[in-house]
Amino acid sequence: MRINRRQALIGGLAAGAGSAAAVGQNTELSWESLASTYQAPDWFRDAKFGIWAHWGPQCQPERGDWYGRLMYIQGRQSWQQGETAYEHHLGTYGHPSKTGFLDIIGQWKAENWDPAYLLKRYQRTGARYFMAMANHHDNLDLFDSAHHDWNSVRVGPKRDIIGTWEKLVRQTSLKFAVSNHSSHAWHWWQTAYGYDAEGPMRGRRYDAYWRRKHHGRGTFWEGLDPQDLYTGPTYVPPAGITSAEAMTKWHDARDGQWVEDVPPGRQAFADKWLLRQMDLVEKYRPDMVYFDDHQIPFGRVGLQAVQHFYRKSMEWRGDMGVVTAKRLTEIQTRGIVQDVERGFVAGIMPQPWQTDTCIGNWHYDRPLYERGGYKSAKDVVQRLADVVSKNGNLMLNIPVRGDGSIDEKEEAILDQIAAWNARNGEAIFGTRPWHTFGEGPTKPPLGHMAEGEAKPFTAEDVRFTVKGDVLYAIFLDWSQSMSALASLGKAALGGREIERVDLLGGPQLRFAQEADALRLQLPPTDKGGFVPAIRLRGRGLV
Repeated sequence: MRINRRQALIGGLAAGAGSAAAVGQNTELSWESLASTYQAPDWFRDAKFGIWAHWGPQCQPERGDWYGRLMYIQGRQSWQQGETAYEHHLGTYGHPSKTGFLDIIGQWKAENWDPAYLLKRYQRTGARYFMAMANHHDNLDLFDSAHHDWNSVRVGPKRDIIGTWEKLVRQTSLKFAVSNHSSHAWHWWQTAYGYDAEGPMRGRRYDAYWRRKHHGRGTFWEGLDPQDLYTGPTYVPPAGITSAEAMTKWHDARDGQWVEDVPPGRQAFADKWLLRQMDLVEKYRPDMVYFDDHQIPFGRVGLQAVQHFYRKSMEWRGDMGVVTAKRLTEIQTRGIVQDVERGFVAGIMPQPWQTDTCIGNWHYDRPLYERGGYKSAKDVVQRLADVVSKNGNLMLNIPVRGDGSIDEKEEAILDQIAAWNARNGEAIFGTRPWHTFGEGPTKPPLGHMAEGEAKPFTAEDVRFTVKGDVLYAIFLDWSQSMSALASLGKAALGGREIERVDLLGGPQLRFAQEADALRLQLPPTDKGGFVPAIRLRGRGLV
């Protein structure tokens, strides 16, 4: 029997390998080998839009992103608004030397979580895939983990969060994705080994520094070792730091760096990470794995995780599935799928890619909700059109409260996205880029984490997609005057003529195709209408 390169790559692993060391033995393992064999599955290229439940115990305080790390930082970060996580924790739960994040996990019960209802809401928007967070930098596995005792079956909700999501997703047409953020836990948690540098509790070490397994007797975490959650001391602030600002700078220069290397002298942490990742994949068989990493974690260990997933995906489904990570080199974009977090790209990407963003903060943030800080449905749809026109997908997080519910503003945004996709989805789903992504005056800021600098799109900003022999133009705002599309003028099209133009969900439109532009007038917007799309037909347009 003749074996091709792809079969050799994915078949070189022993089925059901039981240890991290067994993965990838006697098998070619490099970015070059992945790039030469990988192809994103058609389902991913067609899906275009996914919804993410970035939900875990850090949602319980309802104070936004990175609560677990920031509750141990007495000083203020430059980007923080209002009450800091430390201040909130001190006033709500007590001093972090006594009440740590471990205790927040004990309060997280997910008592109002109705995953079947949420999945129905997500699917109604038009989303084609759903992603659940399997763990965050807080190092709590949200599944029935065979290799990590700190998991949601043993503590917190005492439920298999991922298993519940997966079972329900498989009853729908959605594809199932999981996100793994735990590779950074080892440095992210080092703030929990610090202390107040000033104030009445000056010098008092936080709970990770002193808590051990025997301290859990008679508590909800009896039998568990807090050091397995907090990952153990690697960068412990020395005694004698006397200002909150100096302590913050100390952490920022060490454990605040986003590194993908194996922890110093701690290969066992990386090996255990791989076992946890393999367990996650083999138990729940996701269609896609998202790594919250620049490239992938831990060098060869990360490559082993990718290869393990590809082999299992081929075994189960006949395609290699999808793995995403961030800030990839060119060759890496051919071995896995590039993810651009909260950012934009300049033009049509040669490989399928994804951007992930959120209507608010990644973890639920009540102050943001109260001050009306969510992205609107219009913002989301504009982003969707821009991404799809450039060969990408949009993964949108709808923050979930600690109790497992979503708020009424989020419900309204989901309804508006659903209404837009019901009317205009043919211009999004199953499409491919045209020869140019679009036109217009607005130039989005490029790259990872750049969306905060973006200027609003206008009615002159247009994005193109194609499906079959049909060309679509999506206006990123509703024009109240005559629109002129230079990309569709006779000169730009080499004399090819447009024969018909229809507003999706509306009437056929009158138009004039002149040498310099296609000119047309959209009808007045209906109540609540935004981001109109048109269908164009003509011989040779596509």
